[in-house]
Amino acid sequence: MLKIWPAFFFEKYFGFIMNLRDKINSDLKDAMKSGDKLRLSTIRSIRALILEFEKSGANRELTAEEEISLISSAAKKRKDSIEQYKNAGRNDLAENEEKELAILTEYLPKQLTDEELESEIRKIANQIEATTKSDFPKLMPQAIKNLKGKADGKKIKEFVEKILN
Repeated sequence: MLKIWPAFFFEKYFGFIMNLRDKINSDLKDAMKSGDKLRLSTIRSIRALILEFEKSGANRELTAEEEISLISSAAKKRKDSIEQYKNAGRNDLAENEEKELAILTEYLPKQLTDEELESEIRKIANQIEATTKSDFPKLMPQAIKNLKGKADGKKIKEFVEKILN
């Protein structure tokens, strides 16, 4: 009989990480077995994004950057929804979105702390010799490129502006 191992098993015992599609399928099975409906629906939404990409006619596997981009966009949508629900006084729906966001962040790379983010942006600024506000168009694209998936775009912009002042 074929045994399905959870994703963390591969990392811990074999020293490699499964690709996103395999990890999602494994976690989907685990969520079905545990009966966690919210986790199940969230993982299904991620799986739908992957299937949509595959059916788009790209005829290739997802790259790590594209995987991060897909999940980041889903997380950003959840953040926007949380903000809108809270503004409308619908804390019950905002709470649900926050739980989904927590599940999505499990599939994203570890986010940088504010100190780490500021340090990284300062390094990039020093490399391209950006010192004034007029250097914003040079620094911002480079920072976004280097920190994609590691920090929110709004936070990156905030620190770029802080450093250039």
